[in-house]
Amino acid sequence: MALSVGDTAPGFTLPADGGETLSLSDFKGKAVVLYFYPRDMTPGCTIEANDFTALADEFRKINTIVVGVSKDSPERHDKFCDKHGLKIRLVSDQDGTLCDAYRIWKQKSLYGRTFMGIERTTFLIDKAGKIREIWRKVKVKGHAAEVLEKVKAL
Repeated sequence: MALSVGDTAPGFTLPADGGETLSLSDFKGKAVVLYFYPRDMTPGCTIEANDFTALADEFRKINTIVVGVSKDSPERHDKFCDKHGLKIRLVSDQDGTLCDAYRIWKQKSLYGRTFMGIERTTFLIDKAGKIREIWRKVKVKGHAAEVLEKVKAL
């Protein structure tokens, strides 16, 4: 069953870029934009990460942290961050536990081939740990700005 607005956000503790470990509980008292994306270094995922990075200072001003999640390794996240100068945090969900908890591991199709993968989805989690907004099947263009406007309205 899919998560809904008003549900408590599933917690996590996962390896992150920079050799750190991040937990949802690390951000108590802040809003969290938790966005799931398929893969580092791909065109859409790069645009999305760059767009969130361009707005990172605006998110910080309103006490909000942006965290990207994919199944890439922490080392690949480091390369992605270094290559593009990313100012957001990336966590590694290599075993898919977080993808399962947020129910974004879905059957997808591309060029007639079906496979399992991450459905590009963003969750806005409020300071109390409740899901306030969910964007499913995200279209990258303009998404970060739309999320910022929603956070400002909290």
